[in-house]
Amino acid sequence: MHRRGLSQISIPPSPAPQLATLSVSAAPAPQLATLSESAAVFSVLSYGAVGDGYTDDTQAFRMAWDAACQIESAIFLVPKHYSFMIQSTNFTGPCKNGLIFQIEGILMPPDGPDSWPKTFSNQKWLVFYRINGMVMQGGGLIDGRGENWWNLPCKPHKGSNGTSLPDPCDSPVAISFFTSSNLTVQGLEIKNSPQFHFLFDNCLDVHIDSLYINSPSGSPNTDGIHIENTNVVKIYNSVISNGDDCVSIGAGSYNVDIRNITCGPSHGISIGSLGIGHSRACVSNISVTDSIIKHSDNGVRIKTWQGGFGAVSKVTFKNIHMDTVRNPIIIDQYYCNSKSCINKTSAVYISDIFYENIKGTYDVRSPPMHIACSEAVPCTNLTLSEVELLPALGQKILDPFCWNAYGALKTVTIPPVFCLLEGFPKSLPTYDVDQWEVLKAKPLHLCQRLFDQTCYKSRDVHEWQGSEEESQEANPQDRPPQYFSKNLSHMRIEPALPENFSPCHLKSYQLAYAPGSIF
Repeated sequence: MHRRGLSQISIPPSPAPQLATLSVSAAPAPQLATLSESAAVFSVLSYGAVGDGYTDDTQAFRMAWDAACQIESAIFLVPKHYSFMIQSTNFTGPCKNGLIFQIEGILMPPDGPDSWPKTFSNQKWLVFYRINGMVMQGGGLIDGRGENWWNLPCKPHKGSNGTSLPDPCDSPVAISFFTSSNLTVQGLEIKNSPQFHFLFDNCLDVHIDSLYINSPSGSPNTDGIHIENTNVVKIYNSVISNGDDCVSIGAGSYNVDIRNITCGPSHGISIGSLGIGHSRACVSNISVTDSIIKHSDNGVRIKTWQGGFGAVSKVTFKNIHMDTVRNPIIIDQYYCNSKSCINKTSAVYISDIFYENIKGTYDVRSPPMHIACSEAVPCTNLTLSEVELLPALGQKILDPFCWNAYGALKTVTIPPVFCLLEGFPKSLPTYDVDQWEVLKAKPLHLCQRLFDQTCYKSRDVHEWQGSEEESQEANPQDRPPQYFSKNLSHMRIEPALPENFSPCHLKSYQLAYAPGSIF
């Protein structure tokens, strides 16, 4: 059952947030999804939703979704003037093309862990899975009601009296997208998520525009937007303030463009943390430009754990204004969220990082530049140009800090940077295939070594040990026919890789075949 008409829909969904003045060009204005008068509108009210903020409207949302998903160019409508309380819910595709998820009213979860049903997962609230081509937009509000989650005894954060609490609990992410593509999220306001506000994992082609994300500065783990294993991402024209990173970029992400963001108070814009638990992590082709970071613990940050593998490369931070920020420029390869981390020799390799026109003021509790690279795996090809950072309130200028960091200054910096090492280190790590622990029925992440760190993931990887000659002579009944080479770029894997993919170039090899899809 559905009805036609757009009386409950605001057009356009909402204007872009008014960002603080910045003498740079803004990102392109969002292209709002067209709402046709003849579109099939599936209002949750038509499926029994009450919208009083107390009644459980979960079933009505599920029924409306199931119906809208089957119709091309459908509008799933959360109407204005109503507040809908819904439980943890999966919105599963694939759906017909052109689906619009229009939020005009208020969406909220149960109020805190005591109200959360024991039969539901605590880790996710609204989950979108296997969705292609959906637009989520509107002039409404998503209220995560996270206050009672933040104060759990195991949440690591500073309370009003300055005390710190131990390890984190499982708390729900507000909006999660998994294994989805061609997504647009725009014009929405979301606040007070128990944990991340938005999560994108294993997604492709994501456009985020004109969001307003707000949580208190003391709310733990409330990242505004977190992406992981997600590629071709645009994050534009948004205002984010919270208790953690405004935007965090996890392992397996590449081709990410972040532009015209007002960030803070927060922990800044971060790549990482990467390499936790001896894991491999690759991130490349990241651009953060034309943005403001204010009253934040960090500015632009790359953070990795000791003991990891992989690489971060081809990252640009450009045209960024800092306003009273601790650690405006920071690379931390000794990241640890406790006092018990021990030193380890392996590390994620960081290279080709470019900082240009980074200006403003810093909080003197930390130096304006903190570049702490691994003792065993130095950072290389760091470039600074037009960096001018002065202490807030006219305080004493602090010297930048560098450790095992190789790079160059294209212009004079303020304060002067004398700690970068010139040239290139005599040796760099090479990751042999036999270090990559190819495990049966486990995901395999491959990174091109050193200078081209694009990542690939095989869903179904099996292991077989042997020589190259043995593999070519092997009986197909004993081992699936597969061409192996010491240079894995010659390895044939079906289906064919996308044009911008190629397997890793590694010095030694471990014979393996990947019968499933690579991405």
